[in-house]
Formats: sequence, C-alpha cells, structure tokens
Amino acid sequence: MRPIPAALAALLASAAPVWAQAAFPYEKRVAEVLGTTMAYVDTGPDGGDGPAVLMLHGNPTSSYLWRNVIPHVADDHRVIAPDLIGMGDSGKPDIAYTYADHAMHLDALLAELDLDEVVLVVHDWGSVLGMEIARGEEGSGRVRGLAFMEAIIPPALPAPSLEAMGERNGELFAFLRSDEGQEAILQGNFFVEEILGKVAVATPLPEDVMDAYRAPFPTPESRRPTAEWPRQVPIAGEPAETAAVIAANGDWLYSTDLPKLMLSVVPGALMPPPVVAHVEANASNLTHVALGAGVHFVQEDHPDAIGRALSDWLATLPEAGE
Repeated sequence: MRPIPAALAALLASAAPVWAQAAFPYEKRVAEVLGTTMAYVDTGPDGGDGPAVLMLHGNPTSSYLWRNVIPHVADDHRVIAPDLIGMGDSGKPDIAYTYADHAMHLDALLAELDLDEVVLVVHDWGSVLGMEIARGEEGSGRVRGLAFMEAIIPPALPAPSLEAMGERNGELFAFLRSDEGQEAILQGNFFVEEILGKVAVATPLPEDVMDAYRAPFPTPESRRPTAEWPRQVPIAGEPAETAAVIAANGDWLYSTDLPKLMLSVVPGALMPPPVVAHVEANASNLTHVALGAGVHFVQEDHPDAIGRALSDWLATLPEAGE
C-alpha cells in the first residue's frame, strides 16, 4: 500500500469543508439512451490533465451527491457524473430497475460518450457498476484507477444471511425488503427522508439539501427505483445475478494491481472497520485515507477531504503506458 503522510492524512480528516453548499452549479446534459434519456454532468477541460474522472452514485442519490467534490478535480480533469436511470434528472421508464437494467443503461450512456481513458470514483451501487466496468476493461488500459468509498464489496456482501449482516444492517434490510418497508419507501419516501436525511449521515441534512434530493421522487411511482435497490442486495444467494457480480468484483479487486484509493469513515455502514482492514490487507497498490466520523453518505460529511484526497491521488497516477 502506498501510504499518505501522517500529517496530510490528519489534515484531510480534520479539514472543515469549503465546498459544503446546497447549490448545484452544473448544467446537465441529456443523452438519448435505449428509448429514454439519461442526464449527466460533463465539466472541466475536454481532455484535461490525464484521464476523465467518472463519478458513479448509488441509492437514492444522483450526480448531486458529487457537487462539492467535483470542484477539487475539475480544473485539471474532465469530470462526468451521470444520474443513473430512474434517478436524478434521468428518465423514469417503465422497467423493473434491477441491477441489470441500471448496468444496461449506464453502458449505453458510456458508449455514447466514447471515453478513451477514465478513473472511476464510486460509491454504494455505483461501486458495483464501476467495478464491473473496470474488470471488464482489465488489460485494455482504458480504466486508469479506482477510488471507492462505502462500496458494496466482499467480505461484507454478498451476505450469507440477514443475521450475518449484523444486528443493525440485518434489521434494516429485513425491513426495507418487507411489504411494510416497501410501502414506507413508496408512500413516505423513506429512503430519502429517513436514511439519507438522518440515519446514514453524521449530521442530519439541512432542508435545502433535502429538497434537492427529494425533487426526483415526488410520487410513489417515481420512487420505484429506490424501493428496488434494497431488493437487489444479495442475501442468502438472492438475487443470484447481483451475488455473482459482486463476488466477481471482489475477486478482481483483490487481484488487480490497478491503482486504488479507498476513503473510509467510522463506524461506516457498508464498509465498517473490519471490511476496511480486510481491504488494506488484501488489495495491492492501495492508498487509504481515513476521513473521520461518518456513516454512509460520506460526500455530505466530508466533501472537501474527499476532494483533496482525490486530487492528490490523481496526481500520483502513472502516465498511460507506464
């Protein structure tokens, strides 16, 4: 593992966010994809200093999640941050919103963008999508690095049972996958109002930020993607497709020498300290930055620290072909 100097790590962990704001200063572009539309941020210099930076979000967020991280890298790098299908300002077609649906639409968008080289910056379900892309490009040189935080990876997932997820996560996913939980998500926007807004951040989000996250999901029908995502989490072997993808991603993550940046928080949610320790012990060419206290939506609690760490790490990546 390539260590970050202790003084710098301490600074990153303690720095007050300078970009912590609700405003979204980017005009999204829209691409026609598979009979619907996908919205995405495309900012920074075309070409820039090295590969493009592709930021992938998860549930129930959008490119808005990255608003305060993007400024740290957009001076030197082209930055692309899509809204996954059914989320943010992307279209909401009448589909099942399985993992395969999300992957198919994201792949179609990336084919439209025709990026030569990318560094992936991923979170939550964006980590599953991004790592599947990266392992599919292994050896091509098109993916130049991987930065991940609160990612869906082994050994935490796939989970052999709800009980194996621990009391907190086991109870939460049992609820989210139940009829009662699905009703809470669809009728009460539970994933946004309770999990994103209160439970999975170190500090509850202010109303102007919450309003931005609420905007894509004004009706029960519009919330179907946020209700389906927890049903896609592989527990006891089901769904088999996502279990296979995440297991394969793990095999790749712990075998590839691709440069990696891991950003962690305590106690975390998907990546608590034992998972972080496992990654440190088993992943090569890894830089680890501990951000401090946090749960899951780390971009809201530590945007400046994430942005600084990402910018510094990008500067260390070797030139293409080295």
